[in-house]
Amino acid sequence: MYSKDELKNLKLEFWESFGAFCEVQPYLRGRKKVWSLNTKVKGIELKFDTNRNGAYVILEVNHRREDLRLEMFERLTWYKEILEKGFPDGLIWDICYVREAGNEVARIYTKKEGIDLHRREHWGEFFSFMASQMYLLEKNFKGIAEYLRE
Repeated sequence: MYSKDELKNLKLEFWESFGAFCEVQPYLRGRKKVWSLNTKVKGIELKFDTNRNGAYVILEVNHRREDLRLEMFERLTWYKEILEKGFPDGLIWDICYVREAGNEVARIYTKKEGIDLHRREHWGEFFSFMASQMYLLEKNFKGIAEYLRE
C-alpha cells in the first residue's frame, strides 16, 4: 500500500511517462498540442481516467443544469455513428454517471479493464490504450463539434 505522498508521486510519474510515450508516437507527431481536451463546446470535455481497475477515455457532458446536460447528451446521440467510427465495440453511453464528489454528469467512453495503475508493468498497456483511443475519440468529436456549438 502506498502512503499519500507515494501515491501522489506515482501518479505524477505516470502522467509524465504518458507524455513521453505520446511524444514518440508516429501518429501524434507534428501536433502543436498532444491533446486538446478542451473541446470549445460549453459543458463538454474530453478526459482520461485511470485507477486500479483500468483506463478510461471519456467524452463528458458536465453542464451544471440537468436540462442542458440532458439536451446536449441527446444531441450527441444524433451523431452516435460518427462518434463510434473506428471503435469496433462501440462506446459506452451513460446518461447518469455520478462522480466521486457526488455530482452527476453524462459520459460517453471506452475502457480497458484488468490493468492496475499501481503496477508499473501495466503502464505500457495504459499508454497505448489511452493514446490510441483518445486520438480516435478526439478526431471523431472534432467532426461534429461545430454542430454542437450552434
